[in-house]
Amino acid sequence: MTQQDLNARMGVALIGAGMIAPTHVAALSAMRNELRLDAVVARRPENAAYLADHYAGDAPLFTADLAQVTDNPDIHMAIVATPPSVRIDLITALAKAGKHILLEKPVARNSAEALQVVEICENAGVSLGILFQHRARAPSIAAADLIAKGGLGKLAHVEIAIPLWRDQSYYDELGRGTYARDGGGVLITQAIHTIDLALRFTGAVTQVQAMVATTALHKMESEDMAVAGLRFENGAVGSLTASTASYPHGVETITLHYEHATLRIGTGSLDVFWRGARNDHEVLVAGGASDNGPVVAKHEWHQAIIADFADAVRNGTAPMVTGRHALASHHLITAIETSSRDGRIIDVTQA
Repeated sequence: MTQQDLNARMGVALIGAGMIAPTHVAALSAMRNELRLDAVVARRPENAAYLADHYAGDAPLFTADLAQVTDNPDIHMAIVATPPSVRIDLITALAKAGKHILLEKPVARNSAEALQVVEICENAGVSLGILFQHRARAPSIAAADLIAKGGLGKLAHVEIAIPLWRDQSYYDELGRGTYARDGGGVLITQAIHTIDLALRFTGAVTQVQAMVATTALHKMESEDMAVAGLRFENGAVGSLTASTASYPHGVETITLHYEHATLRIGTGSLDVFWRGARNDHEVLVAGGASDNGPVVAKHEWHQAIIADFADAVRNGTAPMVTGRHALASHHLITAIETSSRDGRIIDVTQA
């Protein structure tokens, strides 16, 4: 791939045509002057053809043959949006062919597989980015800017809340919520977004004491509820609660209690509560777009992550969230699950 190729409209393939595929196609449609959707790979291409209606450019090739991507020198990057259970072989083939990979979360079904995915891409010399679109929300960006400015003091207490709802029909889809296909339930499928964002602000978690369970509201193999006490490397303590059994569907929040202020980062807002002499309340982001439903409908956040990844490929720089970055969330989820199973405090792997 020459620099001239990269500076032109980069060819992109979408691997997977499930629930999230229209969001990706809509994002790529909005970026059609910089990126070109050349192919969509799906097990049943005829069932994926409707995605052309979401794309304003020339209709892509719809195929079940991954070789149509790996053997095409005009395709420079692939967005992989398949279930975690089928990713290792896909990623191996794409990386071997020199295709840069933007991967829908989670990286894999568990920490060991996630590390394998990261090392496959590193050994092949291709970029691996992870699509944690919560980082692209306006409140997340504003919070990161405020924290970077300093003046908040020491972080002491962290509250991570993910009160979501999924109807039983969601888990009736074949394989959903199973360890074989998804790697677990609410933690790895939904909460991992908020976990990634929280760790972006807090730094590493060193110890966990937790309980996970399946409530009577769902029939599924894995967990739909998790609670955990957290101890952070910087000395802060905190809690995580996550559920897809919380009706009505709520909004994820990350609340960071510093010495001089508390930040409450929501889906569409950032509130700052100052203490001491100031004793005032700032709303740095208010009334923004929110994700209050169980299915992602917006494409702007995905678009921001895709644009960042494309720029990273063009410039030879690291994307916003690398595969190595994402391992921290996987290690924390593994520690939560292990703590619940063993009934003890677990040290969180940092490697």
